[in-house]
Amino acid sequence: MPLTQSLYESAEALNEEFAAEIAEKLAEGIAQRGRASLMVSGGRTPLPLFKTLSETDIDWASVDVSLVDERWVEESSDASNTRLVKENLLVGKASAARFIEIKSAEADATDAALACESRLSAMSQPFDVLILGMGEDGHTASLFPCCEQLEDGLAMNRGRVCIATQPTTAPHQRMSLTLPAIVASRNIYLHLTGDKKRQVLEDAVANATATEKPIVAVINAAQVTLKWAP
Repeated sequence: MPLTQSLYESAEALNEEFAAEIAEKLAEGIAQRGRASLMVSGGRTPLPLFKTLSETDIDWASVDVSLVDERWVEESSDASNTRLVKENLLVGKASAARFIEIKSAEADATDAALACESRLSAMSQPFDVLILGMGEDGHTASLFPCCEQLEDGLAMNRGRVCIATQPTTAPHQRMSLTLPAIVASRNIYLHLTGDKKRQVLEDAVANATATEKPIVAVINAAQVTLKWAP
Protein backbone atom coordinates (compact mmCIF):
# COMPACT_ATOMS: atom_id res chain seq x y z
CA MET A 1 0.00 0.00 0.00
CA PRO A 2 1.33 3.48 -0.72
CA LEU A 3 2.37 5.59 2.27
CA THR A 4 0.58 8.94 2.27
CA GLN A 5 2.90 11.67 3.52
CA SER A 6 1.94 14.89 5.28
CA LEU A 7 5.15 16.83 5.90
CA TYR A 8 5.32 20.01 7.98
CA GLU A 9 7.89 22.75 8.44
CA SER A 10 7.61 22.61 12.23
CA ALA A 11 6.31 20.36 14.96
CA GLU A 12 3.99 23.15 16.05
CA ALA A 13 2.32 23.28 12.63
CA LEU A 14 2.04 19.48 12.61
CA ASN A 15 0.44 19.36 16.04
CA GLU A 16 -2.16 22.01 15.26
CA GLU A 17 -3.28 20.44 11.98
CA PHE A 18 -3.00 16.86 13.21
CA ALA A 19 -5.09 17.58 16.32
CA ALA A 20 -7.78 19.16 14.16
CA GLU A 21 -7.76 16.15 11.82
CA ILE A 22 -8.02 13.69 14.70
CA ALA A 23 -10.91 15.67 16.17
CA GLU A 24 -12.67 15.64 12.81
CA LYS A 25 -12.34 11.85 12.48
CA LEU A 26 -13.57 11.31 16.03
CA ALA A 27 -16.54 13.63 15.46
CA GLU A 28 -17.41 11.64 12.34
CA GLY A 29 -17.34 8.43 14.36
CA ILE A 30 -19.58 9.90 17.04
CA ALA A 31 -22.05 11.16 14.43
CA GLN A 32 -22.18 7.82 12.61
CA ARG A 33 -21.94 5.31 15.46
CA GLY A 34 -22.67 7.17 18.70
CA ARG A 35 -19.13 6.76 20.10
CA ALA A 36 -15.62 7.02 18.69
CA SER A 37 -12.36 5.29 19.58
CA LEU A 38 -8.84 6.72 19.75
CA MET A 39 -5.75 4.52 20.13
CA VAL A 40 -2.52 6.32 20.99
CA SER A 41 1.14 5.48 21.50
CA GLY A 42 3.52 6.64 24.18
CA GLY A 43 6.95 8.21 24.06
CA ARG A 44 8.10 11.82 23.91
CA THR A 45 7.03 12.60 20.35
CA PRO A 46 3.24 12.80 20.93
CA LEU A 47 3.31 14.87 24.12
CA PRO A 48 2.84 18.28 22.45
CA LEU A 49 0.15 16.75 20.22
CA PHE A 50 -1.65 15.38 23.27
CA LYS A 51 -1.65 18.81 24.91
CA THR A 52 -3.09 20.44 21.77
CA LEU A 53 -5.65 17.68 21.27
CA SER A 54 -6.78 17.82 24.90
CA GLU A 55 -8.12 21.35 24.35
CA THR A 56 -9.93 20.53 21.11
CA ASP A 57 -13.65 21.14 21.33
CA ILE A 58 -15.44 17.87 20.56
CA ASP A 59 -17.83 15.64 22.50
CA TRP A 60 -15.10 13.95 24.52
CA ALA A 61 -17.66 12.16 26.70
CA SER A 62 -18.44 10.05 23.62
CA VAL A 63 -14.80 9.12 22.99
CA ASP A 64 -13.03 6.01 24.24
CA VAL A 65 -9.23 6.26 24.52
CA SER A 66 -6.75 3.43 24.91
CA LEU A 67 -3.17 2.47 24.10
CA VAL A 68 -1.59 0.77 21.11
CA ASP A 69 0.86 -0.77 23.56
CA GLU A 70 1.95 -0.59 27.17
CA ARG A 71 4.98 -1.54 29.21
CA TRP A 72 4.05 -4.02 31.94
CA VAL A 73 4.85 -1.65 34.78
CA GLU A 74 2.83 0.04 37.48
CA GLU A 75 1.17 3.34 36.64
CA SER A 76 3.46 5.06 39.15
CA SER A 77 6.47 4.21 36.95
CA ASP A 78 7.95 6.84 34.64
CA ALA A 79 7.86 4.11 31.95
CA SER A 80 4.06 3.83 32.10
CA ASN A 81 2.23 4.93 28.96
CA THR A 82 -0.98 4.93 30.99
CA ARG A 83 0.48 7.58 33.26
CA LEU A 84 1.74 9.57 30.28
CA VAL A 85 -1.67 9.60 28.62
CA LYS A 86 -3.55 10.46 31.79
CA GLU A 87 -1.19 13.35 32.57
CA ASN A 88 -0.92 14.79 29.05
CA LEU A 89 -4.01 13.85 27.01
CA LEU A 90 -6.83 13.11 29.42
CA VAL A 91 -6.80 16.63 30.85
CA GLY A 92 -8.70 19.78 30.02
CA LYS A 93 -11.63 19.13 27.71
CA ALA A 94 -10.39 15.59 26.99
CA SER A 95 -10.73 14.66 30.66
CA ALA A 96 -14.34 13.73 29.83
CA ALA A 97 -13.17 10.84 27.63
CA ARG A 98 -13.39 7.24 28.86
CA PHE A 99 -9.99 5.56 29.25
CA ILE A 100 -9.76 1.81 28.69
CA GLU A 101 -6.89 0.29 30.64
CA ILE A 102 -4.35 -2.00 28.97
CA LYS A 103 -2.35 -2.77 32.11
CA SER A 104 -3.93 -5.05 34.69
CA ALA A 105 -2.88 -6.77 37.90
CA GLU A 106 -1.41 -9.97 36.44
CA ALA A 107 2.31 -10.30 37.09
CA ASP A 108 2.91 -11.76 33.61
CA ALA A 109 1.41 -9.92 30.63
CA THR A 110 0.93 -13.25 28.84
CA ASP A 111 -1.73 -14.15 31.40
CA ALA A 112 -3.56 -10.86 30.76
CA ALA A 113 -3.91 -10.89 26.96
CA LEU A 114 -7.42 -12.31 26.77
CA ALA A 115 -8.69 -10.00 29.52
CA CYS A 116 -7.13 -7.08 27.69
CA GLU A 117 -8.95 -8.05 24.51
CA SER A 118 -12.19 -8.24 26.49
CA ARG A 119 -11.73 -4.70 27.84
CA LEU A 120 -10.94 -3.32 24.39
CA SER A 121 -14.06 -5.00 22.98
CA ALA A 122 -16.07 -2.33 24.81
CA MET A 123 -14.66 0.25 22.40
CA SER A 124 -16.04 1.13 18.98
CA GLN A 125 -14.21 -1.12 16.52
CA PRO A 126 -12.64 -0.91 14.04
CA PHE A 127 -10.86 1.87 15.90
CA ASP A 128 -11.64 5.29 14.43
CA VAL A 129 -8.15 6.75 14.88
CA LEU A 130 -4.95 4.85 15.63
CA ILE A 131 -1.63 6.65 16.02
CA LEU A 132 1.63 4.73 15.79
CA GLY A 133 5.17 5.70 16.58
CA MET A 134 8.33 3.98 15.39
CA GLY A 135 11.64 3.18 17.03
CA GLU A 136 15.02 3.52 15.38
CA ASP A 137 15.05 -0.28 15.02
CA GLY A 138 11.86 -0.10 12.95
CA HIS A 139 9.57 -1.45 15.68
CA THR A 140 6.07 -0.11 16.04
CA ALA A 141 3.59 -0.66 18.86
CA SER A 142 5.53 -3.26 20.89
CA LEU A 143 6.21 -5.44 17.87
CA PHE A 144 9.99 -5.54 18.02
CA PRO A 145 12.20 -7.28 15.45
CA CYS A 146 14.08 -8.90 18.34
CA CYS A 147 11.15 -10.47 20.19
CA GLU A 148 10.26 -14.15 19.99
CA GLN A 149 6.58 -13.25 19.76
CA LEU A 150 6.94 -11.22 16.55
CA GLU A 151 5.65 -13.93 14.20
CA ASP A 152 2.48 -14.32 16.27
CA GLY A 153 2.08 -10.56 16.49
CA LEU A 154 2.28 -10.15 12.71
CA ALA A 155 0.09 -13.16 11.84
CA MET A 156 -3.07 -12.02 10.06
CA ASN A 157 -4.99 -15.29 10.56
CA ARG A 158 -4.85 -15.81 14.33
CA GLY A 159 -7.79 -13.60 15.29
CA ARG A 160 -5.96 -12.01 18.21
CA VAL A 161 -6.23 -8.36 19.20
CA CYS A 162 -3.54 -8.27 21.92
CA ILE A 163 -0.25 -10.07 22.44
CA ALA A 164 2.33 -10.00 25.22
CA THR A 165 5.87 -9.36 23.96
CA GLN A 166 9.31 -9.40 25.53
CA PRO A 167 11.89 -7.38 23.59
CA THR A 168 15.54 -8.22 24.16
CA THR A 169 16.76 -4.75 23.14
CA ALA A 170 14.46 -2.72 25.41
CA PRO A 171 13.33 -3.04 29.04
CA HIS A 172 10.05 -4.42 30.32
CA GLN A 173 7.56 -6.95 29.14
CA ARG A 174 4.83 -5.32 27.03
CA MET A 175 1.25 -5.67 25.88
CA SER A 176 0.71 -4.76 22.24
CA LEU A 177 -2.01 -4.68 19.64
CA THR A 178 -1.41 -7.25 16.94
CA LEU A 179 -0.93 -6.36 13.28
CA PRO A 180 -4.50 -7.34 12.29
CA ALA A 181 -5.96 -5.17 15.06
CA ILE A 182 -3.80 -2.24 13.94
CA VAL A 183 -4.50 -2.47 10.21
CA ALA A 184 -8.26 -2.90 10.69
CA SER A 185 -8.46 0.66 12.03
CA ARG A 186 -10.34 3.25 10.01
CA ASN A 187 -7.60 5.90 10.11
CA ILE A 188 -3.99 4.89 10.74
CA TYR A 189 -1.29 7.49 11.34
CA LEU A 190 2.45 7.23 11.81
CA HIS A 191 3.66 10.22 13.83
CA LEU A 192 7.39 10.95 13.58
CA THR A 193 9.70 13.89 14.14
CA GLY A 194 13.33 14.37 13.19
CA ASP A 195 15.44 13.54 10.16
CA LYS A 196 16.81 10.33 11.68
CA LYS A 197 13.41 8.71 12.09
CA ARG A 198 12.40 9.69 8.58
CA GLN A 199 15.59 8.13 7.21
CA VAL A 200 14.93 4.92 9.17
CA LEU A 201 11.44 4.78 7.69
CA GLU A 202 12.59 5.42 4.13
CA ASP A 203 15.31 2.78 4.44
CA ALA A 204 12.86 0.28 5.92
CA VAL A 205 10.29 0.75 3.17
CA ALA A 206 12.94 0.48 0.47
CA ASN A 207 15.06 -2.35 1.82
CA ALA A 208 13.61 -4.26 4.77
CA THR A 209 11.21 -7.14 5.28
CA ALA A 210 8.33 -7.02 7.75
CA THR A 211 10.22 -9.11 10.29
CA GLU A 212 13.37 -7.00 9.95
CA LYS A 213 11.43 -3.73 10.42
CA PRO A 214 7.88 -4.39 11.69
CA ILE A 215 6.66 -0.95 10.59
CA VAL A 216 6.91 -2.35 7.06
CA ALA A 217 4.24 -4.94 7.92
CA VAL A 218 1.78 -2.16 8.73
CA ILE A 219 2.58 -0.13 5.62
CA ASN A 220 2.28 -3.22 3.42
CA ALA A 221 -1.11 -4.16 4.86
CA ALA A 222 -2.98 -0.86 5.24
CA GLN A 223 -3.27 2.74 4.15
CA VAL A 224 -1.04 4.69 6.53
CA THR A 225 -0.62 8.46 6.70
CA LEU A 226 2.79 9.73 7.80
CA LYS A 227 2.73 12.90 9.88
CA TRP A 228 6.29 14.21 10.02
CA ALA A 229 8.11 17.36 11.04
CA PRO A 230 11.81 18.11 11.59
